[in-house]
Amino acid sequence: MDDIDEDGYRANVGIVLCNGDGSVLLGGRKGQEGWQFPQGGIHVNEDVEVAMYRELREEIGLGADDVEILGQTSCWIRYDLPKKYIRRNAQPLCIGQKQRWFLLRLVSGEQRVQLDTTGLPEFDRWRWVDYWRPVKEVIYFKRNVYVQALHELGPALFPDGVPPQPNWWPEEWSLQHNE
Repeated sequence: MDDIDEDGYRANVGIVLCNGDGSVLLGGRKGQEGWQFPQGGIHVNEDVEVAMYRELREEIGLGADDVEILGQTSCWIRYDLPKKYIRRNAQPLCIGQKQRWFLLRLVSGEQRVQLDTTGLPEFDRWRWVDYWRPVKEVIYFKRNVYVQALHELGPALFPDGVPPQPNWWPEEWSLQHNE
């Protein structure tokens, strides 16, 4: 059972997997057009890092020997679900997610990525993209979380400087994270 706190936020881990070129892996949601980073719920009393490795295996078929942890966010990053996505009949009621994000480097070959390790795969395709691209690809209500996580984790991947934001980057995202 997933861990939902007293405020209605489901505990979750997010995974930013990079390759040696600094590109990051995006998974295509099965049967949908959307793209996102691997992520998933933390079970009650489950350690955050243990949950991350479980989700890594379930969603993209990789284990601890396939990756190196480069960093993780220092605190929970929260988002609220839009009203139309809240399951009003569920108990406990979940109004959003609080996430801890991990930055991992793939140290094995990309041929190890496997999307069908469970009976209900999350993804049916994947691709490498530029560092900031996931912000544009993810569903709208998760964008600010991606911005926060990538800003915080970026220096661990790019010690000489995180790549500049692309031309499509809204100014208010830069202002929020440069203060």
